[in-house]
Amino acid sequence: MRVLVTGGAGFIGSHLCDALVSEGHHVACVDNLITGSTRNIEQLRNESRFEFIQQDVSQPYDAGPVDYIFHFASPASPLDYINHGIETLKVGSLGSFHSLDLAKKYRAKYLLASTSECYGDPLQHPQSEAYWGNVNPIGPRSVYDEAKRFAEAVTMAYLRYHKVDTRIVRIFNTYGPRLQLNDGRVISNFMKQALLGEPLTVYGDGSQTRSFCYVSDEVEGILRLSRSAFHEPVNIGNPGEFTILQCAQLVLKVTGSISPIIHKLLPQDDPQQRCPDITKAKELLGWNPGIDLENGLKRSLEYFRQAVRMDHNTRAMEKAKA
Repeated sequence: MRVLVTGGAGFIGSHLCDALVSEGHHVACVDNLITGSTRNIEQLRNESRFEFIQQDVSQPYDAGPVDYIFHFASPASPLDYINHGIETLKVGSLGSFHSLDLAKKYRAKYLLASTSECYGDPLQHPQSEAYWGNVNPIGPRSVYDEAKRFAEAVTMAYLRYHKVDTRIVRIFNTYGPRLQLNDGRVISNFMKQALLGEPLTVYGDGSQTRSFCYVSDEVEGILRLSRSAFHEPVNIGNPGEFTILQCAQLVLKVTGSISPIIHKLLPQDDPQQRCPDITKAKELLGWNPGIDLENGLKRSLEYFRQAVRMDHNTRAMEKAKA
């Protein structure tokens, strides 16, 4: 197939491009690089079945006939979507319309990358797809939460009104190689701080929980969903639940760091609990994550070491130029 991946130079998007190319598909990666990086797709540069198109999908575009569209374009970390709030709203709305219009035009199958943030600060635990969420529609995180909730609505509308063959994945916290070092997410924050010997910053008392899925498990679940005939949202995430404090302690163990842990005020609307109910994924897709957090951190360690060195060298060069 010829497959279009919007946001294909991003963290999960680039791993998805790798997997699709390895399956023998021709992949067109579309990304405006606002948060993605060509470093994430460097390994595909000489691959004849891969093409990179630098394009803002919030603007009208046409990448030519395609058989499948994976819409992954969007800032995804709190730091990124708060810094790029308007762009996040546009890619969730206009970007979704444009990618769905292409799917309609070329009769392509379609998969939307949605998020566990649709559940907000949940009152149900763990979160099943039937839960409608507890979201602040005007808070600082709303630019991302509501963009994704709208993207889900328009995806279902194109299924109902235009018969576009759609799927929706709700992605829970994912980590692994290519996760941006400075994007403010839990794993990247802790790994960077631990490797630099800096204090690990825990917001609040650290009792809030998250569930972390290693990127190869996440991509496998996404691909299985893409091959299914199920149209409603499906959670893909690891149900292993950790407090933020436990996560910090595990990072210290894996890195061998002796950094202390410090506490700061909890950000507004930060979810207290986040854990997927993956019953649907198990029953419909036969999918279950296989890599636990400790092993995933070990697999990610060398990447983060290199990223810290690269970041240090870049900062040193910028300082020297100044």
